[in-house]
Amino acid sequence: MGAASHRYIVALGSNRRHHRHGNPPQVVAAALIALDRDDLSLVRASRLVASRPLGPSLRTYSNAVALVASSLEPDAMLARLKRIEAQFGRRRGGQRWSARVLDLDLVLWGGGAWASERLVIPHPAYRERPFVLGPMRSWGRVARDPLSGLTPAHLHARLTRPRALPKPRP
Repeated sequence: MGAASHRYIVALGSNRRHHRHGNPPQVVAAALIALDRDDLSLVRASRLVASRPLGPSLRTYSNAVALVASSLEPDAMLARLKRIEAQFGRRRGGQRWSARVLDLDLVLWGGGAWASERLVIPHPAYRERPFVLGPMRSWGRVARDPLSGLTPAHLHARLTRPRALPKPRP
């Protein structure tokens, strides 16, 4: 990979068994291997975490976050991630947030903020997702939110800190 390489943070999630790869933690492990082929290079992967599903699905998710280097520009990287999802049997057009074999989200990239017809970076919802921020925070200052300048550890602390109850009125 040349000097024009970009770095991306990709969130991985699975809550359905795959006929070849196995249960969700095994699907995420196989997806990490897929993120280290051809024009992608896996730089670092987080530990695996379990999370409750968003939306109607009842199955627990296995999640991880990966730092991936590639010479692909953001829209091409998104297309590559969608191809990997399809290789794992992901079909588009189903119910939003339903159970899925593999979900790959482009969360951040080294170039800061990005917007096109198909893609917005940073991922619009990642700041509210402890299953993304939790694994990322162990990496230290490997990334910062390009809009706020905060590290994943700071964002995770804001998300998970206890909230003070409002003072009762007299």
